Order: sequence, then structure tokens, then C-alpha cells
Amino acid sequence: MGAGPAALCIVAELVEQGLEVTALASHTPDKPWPNTYGIWAEELESLGMESLLGHRWSNTVSYFGNGITAEEQNPTKHDFDYGLFDQVSLQSWLLKRCKDLPWNLETASAIKVLGKETEVHCKSGNTYRARLVIDASGHRSPFIKRPNHGPVFEQAAYGVVGRFSAPPVDDEQFVLMDFRPDHLTTKEKHEPPSFLYAMDFGDGIYFVEETSLACYPPMSWTTLRARLQARLAKRGVEIQEILHEERCLFPMNLPLPDRNQPLLAFGGAASMVHPASGYMVGALLRRAPALGKELALAIESAPRLDSSELARKGWEVLWSPELVQRHRLYQFGLRRLMSFEEAQLRKFFATFFRLPRKDWSGFLANTLPLPQLLIVMLKLFWLAPWDVRRGMIFGMPT
Repeated sequence: MGAGPAALCIVAELVEQGLEVTALASHTPDKPWPNTYGIWAEELESLGMESLLGHRWSNTVSYFGNGITAEEQNPTKHDFDYGLFDQVSLQSWLLKRCKDLPWNLETASAIKVLGKETEVHCKSGNTYRARLVIDASGHRSPFIKRPNHGPVFEQAAYGVVGRFSAPPVDDEQFVLMDFRPDHLTTKEKHEPPSFLYAMDFGDGIYFVEETSLACYPPMSWTTLRARLQARLAKRGVEIQEILHEERCLFPMNLPLPDRNQPLLAFGGAASMVHPASGYMVGALLRRAPALGKELALAIESAPRLDSSELARKGWEVLWSPELVQRHRLYQFGLRRLMSFEEAQLRKFFATFFRLPRKDWSGFLANTLPLPQLLIVMLKLFWLAPWDVRRGMIFGMPT
């Protein structure tokens, strides 16, 4: 169920494994995706998929100073290529791998597990049956059960692709995070922080996006738009033409689903958003093949397995004990960061990017084995200033 990047990734793998797949979604899978998807280029190169990038930058920087003195204006240089997916190419490549599988335009209203099969009842009145149902319809799915661990903190972003009165970033530059707070009022500096994510597309076109870290309730798009305009105005930049507006909102600390339930999930419904970075597409591309192979093997070699048993095999691949522990560590770190005020947050990220590149890039991609992840977190603690260390242990005082 679903027609976004997660659904296309897992359907493509299942089709390539020779399984009979029925796809249900409320819209066609070739509907353009509304949001941009970024990734560190090396992560995509490791999969042999770098041709799917529409843009790539070698001049990659962040700003963690206060933005007041000349020294505090200096960027942190990442020296690591970053890219944006060519969304049309990514979508077309996945659809091609789906081998023209038809999508049934349906909205599920109820799901019943009948033993060996599962029924999906749709609002149209149609019913579909399958050995296994995979929900890849996003984090708002009402069908995937998960524990209630309290408020779900969401990352929000408001962005503009357009033309500007002056370049908002340097030529051929990508800015991962600009936390300089010199455009904020004193009151705003004590509110949840936000940062600029920006890049030069060439030909006088730029993408600028104001992004909040995880918040509950989430920061409004109205607030983010006002902050973006104030940030640009502080640097003498005005938006002259808007070619595209982007609004993002997704959970960062969504609890892992109940892995004993008879439905399987993938993507946002399976809590695959990285709790520390917000990225997911790289994980979809890396983890879909193993899941597809395991399900194909189980269906072929054990035809008597019922829906619940098949789902359990899928959950074991998707959320192995190692991945569960890594996820818990990331969520622990996120809870600490959510308590930081903007000054401590700037110190934290400035320290984080002092780590060796293989450490911070593996942390952000969730590719570090658990022992290495623990070592990296200890390195970060050791390098951090005392007030950041205190916050990493206890959280910052309110």
C-alpha cells in the first residue's frame, strides 16, 4: 500500500524477486513527488546509483558561529560531496524496475488477518487478498500498531526555489546548516532554534529552506517563512521570483512499530526516518533488497507460513537487534538535543563536525556498526565543551 519512494523501492524489489504483487494507492505512482531528497554522494556511490543525482556540490559548508564578528562568520568546511536526487530520474528508475505493474487506485478502510491470507477492504467496496500486506503509505498510517511513548516531535521546513536580488549562498555552494542567529530577536533566541539549508542550482536559481529541529508542537510554516525572510533580509537579500515552494513535516522520534503484528511496514510507516538527521531515502535503497529477498525465500520455501509468520520474518530483517539498538541510541541523542538552546546547539554541531569525516558521515547515514557508533558518541562527548557534555548527560535545564 502506497505510491511514494518507500512503496516504489519495496515493490521494485518484490517484482524483481518474481513475486506476484498487487499495489494499492490513493494516487498513481507517477504523480510528481512534492519534496526534494538529499544525500551525501558517497552514500549513493556505494550503491552504484550516483547517476540518479540531479545536482552535486563539492563546496559543502555549515555555519555555527553567532554571525556577529568576522571570525564568527567563517564556515565549517565539510570537504564532502553532497547531492540532490533528480526526482524524475529516481521515480522513473524505480517505476521501470516495477515492470509496469498496475496500481489500483484505492483507499484502504479496514484490514483483516484471516490466517494464511490477509484481506484489505477499500472504501470503493473492493476487497483484495494477499499472503502478506506491506504498508508503505507513510508515518500517518492508521493500520500499523506502535507503542505510545508520549508526544511525537516533528521536524518542519519551509523552502523556496527561486531567483533573488543577490546570491543567498556563494557560487556552487551547498550549505547544510546555517545556525547563525544574528537575525533573531532576543525573544526568538529563547524559542526552538531553526537553521538554513541552502544551495546554488546554477543559472541564478537557488534553493533556501528554513528548517527546525524536532519540536512538539512542530514549528509552524508561518514562523519558518518569517524567519527565512528575516535571515535573508539581514544579508540584504530579497526573494524576487518563487519557482517552487516546499513545506515538509515529518516525525523524528516515532516509536518503532510492534514487530509482532501481522502487517509489515516499510518507510515512514516502519519508523525508518533517521532520528538524528531526518534522512530516509538512502536507508530505503539499502534495506529494500534484503527485505525483498527474505520475503521471496520465505514464500517460496515455506508455502504454509501464514500472514503473521511472514510478517515476523520481514520485521526480523527490517529491524534486527542491532538496528533496534542503534535506533534507540539515536533517539536518546535526539531527546537530549531537543532540550538545547540555540547557543548550546551551535556548540554541539561545531563539535560534531570536528569528528573524523568517516565518523560523522557514518553517523548521519546510520551505516556505523553498533560498537563503532558507541565509540563515535564517546569521542563526541570527549571533544564537547563542559556545558554541552552536561546537556548530553542530563539535558539542558528548562
